[in-house]
Amino acid sequence: MSTLTHLECSYCGKEYDADVLQTLCPACGKPLLACYDLEGTKKKWLRESLKDRETTLWRYREILPVKDKANAVTLGEGYTPLFPAKRLGKELGMSNLFIKDEGLNPTGSFKARGLCMAISRAKELGVKEVVIPSAGNAAGAMAAYAAKAGMVAHVFMPQDVPLPFRMECRAYGAQVTLIHGLITECGQQARQAASEHGWFDLSTLKEPYRVEGKKTMGYELAEAFNWDLPDVIFYPTGGGTGLIGMWKAFSEMAKLGWIGERRPRMVVVQADGCAPIPRAFEAGEEFAKPWENAATVAAGLRVPAAIGDFLILRAVRESGGTAIAVSDEALILAQSRMASREGVFACPEGGATLAALEKLLAKGWIGKEEKVVLFNTGTGLKYPEAT
Repeated sequence: MSTLTHLECSYCGKEYDADVLQTLCPACGKPLLACYDLEGTKKKWLRESLKDRETTLWRYREILPVKDKANAVTLGEGYTPLFPAKRLGKELGMSNLFIKDEGLNPTGSFKARGLCMAISRAKELGVKEVVIPSAGNAAGAMAAYAAKAGMVAHVFMPQDVPLPFRMECRAYGAQVTLIHGLITECGQQARQAASEHGWFDLSTLKEPYRVEGKKTMGYELAEAFNWDLPDVIFYPTGGGTGLIGMWKAFSEMAKLGWIGERRPRMVVVQADGCAPIPRAFEAGEEFAKPWENAATVAAGLRVPAAIGDFLILRAVRESGGTAIAVSDEALILAQSRMASREGVFACPEGGATLAALEKLLAKGWIGKEEKVVLFNTGTGLKYPEAT
């Protein structure tokens, strides 16, 4: 299935064996990224072959890390719809506005993409027991795919996460520990438990393969637009794996000869109450300082410090994009507008992308004829308190 060759550190460039279970780079502590034989694959894998393939993310199996299809743990994830947002576009004076609805994935969010890949590769490498810190959607996805794979799953969540997330994890058979604190405290507890018990830690970017599942969003966008990428992508960003993954996907597709050199401007969207990336972007910094007293109704955006911060900022700057924060009031109002105008009941994080679009339109940063994609990363049904 796969043309995976090795793992490479995203910061120092050192290479590692992909067939050995890996976490962060031993040399510098930064995330490892999967590398493929793109030159060899280019000669025998044509984009036209996709028309006859399954309508899941596994249609891109050559550039995914699972080598034996018997290890692919799947619930039918990926290939989510890209809707023309005509009513919202008319209100905003835009003729090319789209919504990519990740809420229609199994487990109701884009996290299904990353966790199906992480669990599949972990299974292939012999893992039996996994742990994850999560503000909600990642935990549910991990629990579901671990259940499908026959693994034991452990979840560390903030105690104030919406009830549906806790119910979901327990229904899948995961052992749930509620923590008084934010996702950062959950991460500390998960790392300690992993060290003590020998569990494999599936934290964001602390293993190399969640980003590989997320990058398929970039492949799907290119395919949906007939290999002509949009002008601007708005992405709600917590840990940022999806944005990092799409940026990686665009590079891979260019090397495969599937797209040209033009790239979308990437827009990071965060909340006023937790905006480390916009602050670092405006200050011209390579890394983002942790955000103190993080608070937002959008649980997925309540990430005070992202381990892939430098990769997020690198993608934004290389693309000519920007990073912006919106208020909780604005993102909830935008969530309601997205539902009532387009029939997409977005999560609060998805609503934040529309709020950010309105801010940047008002500043003249976006042309009204440009092709713009808003990412809704999950279903609003899991956030009754916020709604």
